[in-house]
Amino acid sequence: MKSVLTAALATTALVLAAASADARTLRLNHNNPPDHPVHIAMQQMADRVAELTDGDIKIQIFPNGQLGTQRESMELVQNCALDMARSNASELEAFEESYSALNLPYIFTSEEHFNKVITGDIGADILASSADKGFRGVAFYTEGARSFYGNKPILSPADLAGVKVRVQPSPSAIRMVELLGGNPTPIAWGELYSALQQGVVDAAENNPTALTTARHGEVAKHFSLDEHTMIPSVVVISNCAWDSMTPEQQEALHTAAMESMADQREAWNKASDAAIEAARTEMGVEIHEVDKAPFAEAVAPMIEEVAARSDNLRDLIERIQAAADE
Repeated sequence: MKSVLTAALATTALVLAAASADARTLRLNHNNPPDHPVHIAMQQMADRVAELTDGDIKIQIFPNGQLGTQRESMELVQNCALDMARSNASELEAFEESYSALNLPYIFTSEEHFNKVITGDIGADILASSADKGFRGVAFYTEGARSFYGNKPILSPADLAGVKVRVQPSPSAIRMVELLGGNPTPIAWGELYSALQQGVVDAAENNPTALTTARHGEVAKHFSLDEHTMIPSVVVISNCAWDSMTPEQQEALHTAAMESMADQREAWNKASDAAIEAARTEMGVEIHEVDKAPFAEAVAPMIEEVAARSDNLRDLIERIQAAADE
């Protein structure tokens, strides 16, 4: 009896050891606070993938850039020193050209058009396009339309003449501000509050939650709704982490990501509306409606400029434009 019990305990230990060996915790870094809608969506994804894999795949999320800036995170992911990161299409175009198609101003005619692109075949193709660059996309999260904000209203491109505008380190963002007459100034997200406060830059461009979650409404009192771009956040995973998972685990991660994307879209709209109201009533930010036509006209040359870079980009741009009519 004693020998049988000993054998049973040994077998149990071996099973537990094997399960432990198969379990994997993926580290995911991003630069938003824990109450941001994108963080909440990623936590939902993490909880769901753990459920679908019986705990074999877990995702540990590090908010507020604990493991590095957005740019640093991407380089770490490429080198397999970090499993996952949340970046966005604007910064990712420096790593994979396909993301440039999503960054063109006024390329999306509506929120419905944007959602159709990122959840369909076009979005899937873009997420997969960087597999030869050391990483692949897992999920898109909407962060709404981006607009200009700063120390004065920006009601037309003329109001940007000579204005120092913080942009992400993205060729598309830099070119857009140049065409609008501004002076594009790349600055890391974590340094932007002080840059606005100290006058290093006069303005920035982002979605309404930047006013509240990043407290930019304390140092920028005018938000002008020109809504020039709809740039999604992108969760990426290193090839090393992806290849270490079984096909079933990869499918579980895909399922968890798609489910979280659907829920996040609804949550985002509520958060964006709440941010505008809080910025206006609690922070004293003036919200300005603007005529978008002059902005769209000024940046229209970008579409052909980007399309001319490669057949791949021309094809993606044409597919995105065609999706608006489907």
